[in-house]
Amino acid sequence: MGIPHPIPYQGSKRGLADIIIAYLPEEMGKVGARIIEPFAGSAAISLAAACSRGVSNFLINDANVPLVALWEMIIDQPEQVSEQYRDLWEEQRGREQEYYYLVRDKFNRTQQPHHLLYLLARCVKASVRYNSQGEFNQSPDNRRCGTQPSTMQQNILGASYLLRDRTLLMKGDYRAALADAEAQDVIYMDPPYQGVCGNRNPRYSNHLVYEEFVETLLWLNQRGLSYIVSYDGRTGDNSYGVPLPPALGLKHLEVKAGRSSQATLLGRDDQTYESLYLSQALVDRLSVSDEKVPQKQMVTSSLFSMDYAGSTTTR
Repeated sequence: MGIPHPIPYQGSKRGLADIIIAYLPEEMGKVGARIIEPFAGSAAISLAAACSRGVSNFLINDANVPLVALWEMIIDQPEQVSEQYRDLWEEQRGREQEYYYLVRDKFNRTQQPHHLLYLLARCVKASVRYNSQGEFNQSPDNRRCGTQPSTMQQNILGASYLLRDRTLLMKGDYRAALADAEAQDVIYMDPPYQGVCGNRNPRYSNHLVYEEFVETLLWLNQRGLSYIVSYDGRTGDNSYGVPLPPALGLKHLEVKAGRSSQATLLGRDDQTYESLYLSQALVDRLSVSDEKVPQKQMVTSSLFSMDYAGSTTTR
């Protein structure tokens, strides 16, 4: 089978994982280096690195506590969570919409991880939404019943095989997950995009402060750590997210992510492009060249820095 992905998650980098893991140093699997995902979500990069690059050491962190609890069950109790999902999936038959709301209410009361898995498999666009009280409030996609139990079980067992006894799970602030990072590790960060995590029907249970995130990246630079960030991007003429500042001295790549779902619905051909930022420490380890990105995916590439007087130089 291909790379197993048990957790459906809107915004997952599953489709770009091959491009992203191309920037992992080849020696990582040999020296026991870790992939660290402080905003793990579906942990698409860890799974891809385990499956395709021989990496066998992972730190998975997320501020969404039930999501981390779900990962714990997937890794350590795959048979149990597979059966729990199967029970929910089969019990819904013939009353799918009503049953979805019953499970959603149960999840908001108890925070049980298998309830979250069912909701993610059934909700609109696999998109997590929370209200101002922190309750899951996304609606069901009534056109489908969610991932078939046999497929879900296969993905759960595959993910458990790749990550079991190799993964440290953490829940909470992303900066805590970075505290013990070492020079041989690679940190992959896919934080919430600006504009999708405000106070009105927020997509994420925790928000990210731009200035705080930039300070964190400066801190990682000072420690000489290797990291990759997915952050801003654009669809057609519309940009989302404020780009990371040149003062960080990052290599910026813009990769083609495909036609947006909204464009598809409207019969248009607007393409989505997402930014990747590589730290200077990682660039030095890789001797990165533009040819590392397939030409059909790459749009622009630049490496720049800014001194404190505000002038910009290209390297």
